[in-house]
Amino acid sequence: MKGLRCDWDIPLHTAAGNLVVFGAELGPTWPPGFDPMRRREFIAWLGGAAAVWPLAGHAQQPNRVRRVGWLSADVEDLRGHELVAAFRKRLAELGWIEGQNLLLDYRWASSSAERLRTYAQELVALKSDAIVASSPAVAALQQATRTIPIVFVGGADPVAEGYVESLARPGGNVTGFSNNAPSIATKRLQLLKEVAPDIARIAFVYDPLWPGSSEFLAELRTAAPLFGVQLSAAAVGNALDIERAVDALAHEANGGLVLYSAGSINADRKLIIALAARYRLPAVYGFKYFVSEGGLISYGVDNKDSFQRAASYVDRILRGENPSDLPVQRPTKFELVINLQTAKALGLTIPESFLLRADEVIE
Repeated sequence: MKGLRCDWDIPLHTAAGNLVVFGAELGPTWPPGFDPMRRREFIAWLGGAAAVWPLAGHAQQPNRVRRVGWLSADVEDLRGHELVAAFRKRLAELGWIEGQNLLLDYRWASSSAERLRTYAQELVALKSDAIVASSPAVAALQQATRTIPIVFVGGADPVAEGYVESLARPGGNVTGFSNNAPSIATKRLQLLKEVAPDIARIAFVYDPLWPGSSEFLAELRTAAPLFGVQLSAAAVGNALDIERAVDALAHEANGGLVLYSAGSINADRKLIIALAARYRLPAVYGFKYFVSEGGLISYGVDNKDSFQRAASYVDRILRGENPSDLPVQRPTKFELVINLQTAKALGLTIPESFLLRADEVIE
């Protein structure tokens, strides 16, 4: 019997007459009434079972410690730790407890393409069982591995960006949760005009490192004339770039800001919020934490929900499913948040209908 996980040259029973299978003493060699002449048939059956048992055991080993990488292109801050907490909470609900049967390795690239490449290689070298990544990190991870499962969160078009073959059948080792939603850029511009109807010019400020920003800009170019505003765009990578972009808009009357909340925009959000307040520029952001820190309004994907959904995919992968069979999903939960103190400081009167639609009103 070749290919079995035991040595068939040693006896299958002990001196006491107990049957030994894979090193375990199971009991009497043959049950009452069993024909010893049929032992060869039994051994042949046992060999077939041996080929299946190891595979079944491998597919159901939640108690074996698994290693999961976390690679973010963003900075490590309170918001990032809130996303980690949401991710870990969902994993715990699914039976994966950090420090027990789960080891998480965290890496934060702070909008550095070089660090993304370095950290991607590190997580691959650690032999991760799966890696969770913000969308800009996927390209670096794909360069480092084509076998370790990758679950991404964010990004506008994972097919165009080369992450997957299709949304329904990703095809490789990558799947995840896109932030792309129909007309989200148009929606943000609409909301900004609702609270500040006098706006005639807007500047779209974005970090070009983040995939999806170009698609967002293209949608804004189409939407701007519909709302009677002129559009300019500023690609930024650091605080100095941001100051120049906002200062240029501030020298013209009736200006407003639309931010693509990712990368350096996140890293320097306190600066952006302060500049918007200084120049009295109404601004719309992508996520609630901008408004919690003094921004005017935000509308975007609930990222906590996205990372909780990503945890469900990690669970399925750790239990044996193939990422190529897990479809890329679009966002399902959005948040509209407004800061009334900021609105008052800007001299804006917020319509009652807007307040009723808001998921949260910060006073």
